Amino acid sequence: MWFEKDNAQTVYMDKRQDVFVYPGNKVVNIDPQIVGSFSFLPFQDSSFHLVVFDPPHIEGLNTTAILAQKYGTLFPSWREEIKEGFSEALRVLKTNGILIFKWNERQVGVKEVLELSDCKPLFGHPTGKNGKTKWISFMK
Repeated sequence: MWFEKDNAQTVYMDKRQDVFVYPGNKVVNIDPQIVGSFSFLPFQDSSFHLVVFDPPHIEGLNTTAILAQKYGTLFPSWREEIKEGFSEALRVLKTNGILIFKWNERQVGVKEVLELSDCKPLFGHPTGKNGKTKWISFMK
């Protein structure tokens, strides 16, 4: 999703830091500026105008699977983690700040996930081959 991960206006955070090389020498470099969990953001309240929340969305993957390596995997406690992630994203947003949430409905419907947020979405848009990826906007 990033056009420029090193843009001075952004902070790229992921709980992983690794480099994966796949067949055909395709390299995926996960190199965040901050290594940490979206369920505990190391920022003060009201720090950002914009937060993009793109959690893993596939359950039951072996951690060595290519999809798990590239995007992470949902663990059995994913509902609590996503709920905490929404709460943390909203906490670090300034008043009237925007939260962009990305979710793929490959296994879990977006309606079920949105029930984990105390904030109601403003609007959203489906993308992807089958429209399963949803981009949803919230305003604090």
